[in-house]
Amino acid sequence: MTVPARLRLGVNIDHVATIRNARGGDHPDPVRAAQIVARVGGDGITAHLREDRRHIRDDDLKRIQEATDLPLNLEMAATPEMLEIALRHQPHAVCIVPERREERTTEGGLDAAGQHNHLAPFVARLSDAGIRVSLFIAPVERQLEAALRLKAPVVEFHTGEYAHADAGARPAELRRLADMAALATKNGIEPHAGHGLTYTNVQPVAAIPHLAELNIGHYLVGEAVFVGLDSAVRQMRELMDEVR
Repeated sequence: MTVPARLRLGVNIDHVATIRNARGGDHPDPVRAAQIVARVGGDGITAHLREDRRHIRDDDLKRIQEATDLPLNLEMAATPEMLEIALRHQPHAVCIVPERREERTTEGGLDAAGQHNHLAPFVARLSDAGIRVSLFIAPVERQLEAALRLKAPVVEFHTGEYAHADAGARPAELRRLADMAALATKNGIEPHAGHGLTYTNVQPVAAIPHLAELNIGHYLVGEAVFVGLDSAVRQMRELMDEVR
């Protein structure tokens, strides 16, 4: 697998829907956010359809797909309900993530190694339907080996440990991400990364040559409150491009 020259930016618009859902109604509309991302140079839209529907709602998926030509990356838990929804909507990609009802956000990577038998039929069904499957995992060799056994074409490395590490621990976390991205590429798996990335910490991750895509959401939606979503996405794109 060749090393990608340009690092793609997928924008997670979940928290536009979170703000909408806090009051009910239709505003702010995550579809409008998707259209802005497309206009200012985003490469994809990520949306997590949670079992409790706290973010994106079912009807948002079709509306997003109809409103923009950007590929939709649907984050979902490995449940029969979510599989049926994915097969019906046919997104470009599905990223299988762990999900607990009580968590505020996805708190860690999927235990692909420990859940191989549970995950295998989901990966197979989605792949057979022509949907590109990604596994959201910690950047550790055991989980990457599990992704290889499951025949997942993509992994997204959870960057939370890097993002929340202090200055002394961050270089080791960065090396771990770089080593696992290189190992994934060597084994024919396309590596992505995301979680906790901001203007101040994104560039060392973006500079990892084997990474093909970053998925960033909460920070960009938060910045959009102050500068607008178009400016927030442009700034992130510029920071990524500076180091690639």
